[in-house]
Amino acid sequence: MADLGKKYCVNCLADVTNLRLRCTDCPDIELCPECFSAGAEIGNHRRWHGYQQVDGGLFSLWGPEAEGGWTSREEQSLLDAIEQYGFGNWEDMAAHVGPSRTPQEVMEHYVTMYIHGNLGKACIPDSIPNRVTDHTCPSGGPLSPSLTTPLPPLDISLAEQQQLGYMPLRDDYEIEYDQDAEKLISGLSVNYDDEDVEIELKRAHVDMYVRKLRERQRRKNIARDYNLVPGFLGRDKKDKEKENTPKRKITKEEKEQRVRLRALCQFMAHREFEEFFENMHKERVLRAKVRELQRYRRNGITRLEESAEYEAARHKREKRKENKNVVASKRGGKDGEFAAIENLTGFELLSDREKVLCNSLNLSPTRYLTVKTIIIKDHLQKRQGIPAKSRLPGYLDKVLKKRILTFLTESGWISRDAL
Repeated sequence: MADLGKKYCVNCLADVTNLRLRCTDCPDIELCPECFSAGAEIGNHRRWHGYQQVDGGLFSLWGPEAEGGWTSREEQSLLDAIEQYGFGNWEDMAAHVGPSRTPQEVMEHYVTMYIHGNLGKACIPDSIPNRVTDHTCPSGGPLSPSLTTPLPPLDISLAEQQQLGYMPLRDDYEIEYDQDAEKLISGLSVNYDDEDVEIELKRAHVDMYVRKLRERQRRKNIARDYNLVPGFLGRDKKDKEKENTPKRKITKEEKEQRVRLRALCQFMAHREFEEFFENMHKERVLRAKVRELQRYRRNGITRLEESAEYEAARHKREKRKENKNVVASKRGGKDGEFAAIENLTGFELLSDREKVLCNSLNLSPTRYLTVKTIIIKDHLQKRQGIPAKSRLPGYLDKVLKKRILTFLTESGWISRDAL
């Protein structure tokens, strides 16, 4: 049995209780929107007849896929409420729409459908005319409280905050740098009868105030980067962390490297500078591990248990080298067998025997490589029958020349007839 409270389309018998089109010329002719759009004609009804829209206020304006199931009556009440109470008064708007909607639902539905939805994109222009902008700052940001993103508050106790006059919620101090900077603009006002010279003077005052604010913020950043506030209070923030963390011993080479790269301090923050050297230390450790693994591979060691005997033999060799280093240090040399030449250019190009030779002759690797290249080239030209003129450098005396020739002959670089 059909429901007497419902209305049906006379053409397709679809339920049109919520929304239907009624003919004003023919009695009892009510069509659904689909049949009306297709121009359906039944009996004496023609598609050009007059019509009126009849709805129960329960159909969804945005379709069945819209979230929340808002009816047309609720949509109309929402638009009336936004016009009456204004944007943002969601509690009053929810009360106007009805008890079934909460302020959160009203806000989300309006923002989603009427602002970020297709309707909002079509009605709200991208560029709003006559919008007031701040031209005194390049980024267009406000003048107060600062021109940049505020820094996080300092991690200091309440007594220390009172001692410094520090306000953590605002990241400000009671006495700032250039405390009277605000006097430049505190009495400024733009009047319609101002002349161009007066306007330019007021703009200059605003520019000076902006520069003072930037300088104030720059000093705060420097104090934060280099831990000047904990230093002023007689303590270091990192001391607490160092109490639980074992301190790594800084080697002599690292100290010398810090001295050489001290010029970077003016371009890097204190924390970045420390992290830079810590990363360099980690890199050296990793390189040493990689060289150790490569040495294992060259000696045919691929398993952990095979490395025990190899490590024992290596420790013996290292003890012998340590004994040689002790002898070299007693003679006035630096730590290590080749400490006198290991930091010079070309040291990594020498073999182990060549390093011993250069170290014993007190000859730099660059000069040795130059002499070696000239001697071998002259030797090859003589073997090919090409007359070669000796072009040895002047710093090479007869004793050094003889020692180098003997070494190159024993190593197989040149034949014995070259002597």
